[in-house]
Amino acid sequence: MAPRKIKGDGEEKAPTSSRVTRSMDRQTRSATQQNGAKAAGSVVTKQVKAASPKRKKKPSTETGRGAKKAKKEVEVEKDEEEEEAAAAEVEDSTKPKIVIEHCKQCNAFKTRAIQVKEGLEGAVPGVTVTLNPEKPRRGCFEIREEGGETFISLLEMKRPFAPMKALDMEEVIEDIIKKIK
Repeated sequence: MAPRKIKGDGEEKAPTSSRVTRSMDRQTRSATQQNGAKAAGSVVTKQVKAASPKRKKKPSTETGRGAKKAKKEVEVEKDEEEEEAAAAEVEDSTKPKIVIEHCKQCNAFKTRAIQVKEGLEGAVPGVTVTLNPEKPRRGCFEIREEGGETFISLLEMKRPFAPMKALDMEEVIEDIIKKIK
């Protein structure tokens, strides 16, 4: 048990804090009725709370909690820069423009779309390949020429996406290259 506080006599006083808490702000019946004052007729003065300092966001590190978000944001920024660079290129009607629409539901769509994109860009000089220029449809994997022919169209696929997984992507890339040339 703590020793009692010594009052008066000027010996020791308890240190007072400028901090105001909710419990300190609360008035009890005994405090309001002190010195013969009645509860109904007493005036309660409210203490003003000091503004608490707001927490600053810690910068995320590569190994901290925000590492995944930071990496995703960097990837998104890179993708946006690539799309802007592709859009900034001089529009040329002789260059083929291929659109690959893939669902974002599963990574299998994304890996195949990137595989096709890299294969076409490596094999056909000057081809422009864009992934998901608009919001993709659910369960969709479609490769088409912009404003023209559709090379592959697999729509409304359900898991486990058997039609897409049955495709040999190397053959698909070769067929598209033949049709473009």
